[in-house]
Amino acid sequence: MPTETSILTKTAIAVDIDDGDDGEGLPELSPIVLKLTPDTCGERLDKVLSKLVPQYSRSRIQQWIEAGYVTVDGQPARNKTTVLGDEDIIILPQAAPEEQAFKPEPMNLSIVHEDAAILVIKKPDGLVVHPAAGNWSGTLLNALLHHFPAIAGVPRAGIVHRLDKDTSGLMVVAKTLVAQTDLVRQLQARTVKREYLALVWGSPRIAGKVDASMGRHPRDRIKMAVTENATSKPAVTHYERLATGLLDGRPVSLVRCQLETGRTHQIRVHMQSIGFPLVGDALYGKPHLASVFPRQALHAYRLGLIHPVSGKAVEWQAALPEDFAGLLARAGVAAPL
Repeated sequence: MPTETSILTKTAIAVDIDDGDDGEGLPELSPIVLKLTPDTCGERLDKVLSKLVPQYSRSRIQQWIEAGYVTVDGQPARNKTTVLGDEDIIILPQAAPEEQAFKPEPMNLSIVHEDAAILVIKKPDGLVVHPAAGNWSGTLLNALLHHFPAIAGVPRAGIVHRLDKDTSGLMVVAKTLVAQTDLVRQLQARTVKREYLALVWGSPRIAGKVDASMGRHPRDRIKMAVTENATSKPAVTHYERLATGLLDGRPVSLVRCQLETGRTHQIRVHMQSIGFPLVGDALYGKPHLASVFPRQALHAYRLGLIHPVSGKAVEWQAALPEDFAGLLARAGVAAPL
């Protein structure tokens, strides 16, 4: 027969919990009621609870204690509290945001094309594509699950390539597993046509090619870099200078970039590596000029591929968003779209 300390009694009473903005929409979990016994006397509360509720990590229990979701004899608990061994404990478990990463959320999607197999959208800047630390909700994936619930049966909700949070433009999403498999193969074969418009500092030559492998920056794990280490992957970017202008008295150029590969931050890293960082790029650009534009001046304006069902070549274009068009106007550069 189990001892009293091993019994976790879950009540069926609904508890009204104010999770705050970060927990909005997360499910309520049943309270956990514990009665401590003398063998726990002298131990720290968080240590005791991590033993009695092993399904939750100690750090997570500590977070709940700090947030006021644990009471000892009806009073808010503290992590460093030393227990006497006869206390009544109530824990109000809180669902972790990452547990809701694949939750449908109603969001406005700018749909350029949709059929039974694929969905082409124009992603605005500021929208994260896939849930990750710090962005467990409000992502494109959450929006896709709401727009087309059946896409939950496709890995990554059909997302086959990404755009950085602050990059705008066209993305294709697979609505079926067959379409996803086909699109992934096209990406691997480098037959998907992806063209971007970027405003860079300086004046590169009329046209060029950057063929430089990329990997994680050796000293800054947030950044990518041109590198030849063991984990580097091939990366190829073609660019063409379309126009030049002046932004706050400094020369800038509008360039068209075409990707052969799709590495993280590829255009931003490649253009920076040859001396022409993107305007507004706070991560790879010129720090003293970061305030000129609130995001990297990069827009995925053309997308071409072979339709996974019809087998025909299809292509879409997306006009520049207002902020990018306004930036070009400031620089005296005519918008190409």
